[in-house]
Amino acid sequence: MDYQYPIDHTWSTEETVQAIQFFQAVEEAYEKGIKRDEFMSAYRQFKVIVPGKAEEKKLCGEFEQASGYSPYQVTKKAKELPDEAVLRIK
Repeated sequence: MDYQYPIDHTWSTEETVQAIQFFQAVEEAYEKGIKRDEFMSAYRQFKVIVPGKAEEKKLCGEFEQASGYSPYQVTKKAKELPDEAVLRIK
């Protein structure tokens, strides 16, 4: 990993950690797969920190540009899968 996670410097340490956990869950979906429930939990925590669509789109776009991993595609697929499924993006 040769990139930085997009973070807002006004976030608390706990909020920053939760946002990073979401981006790591996106990475995991691409690299080895992640349980859908685990990903959705990370996404829900991220949405508490970033409730607005515009800010979410901005941060996820920055992450995708830096990493090549699309949080949008992972989230979209996660919403289509049953609870027990393993989420994997190829």
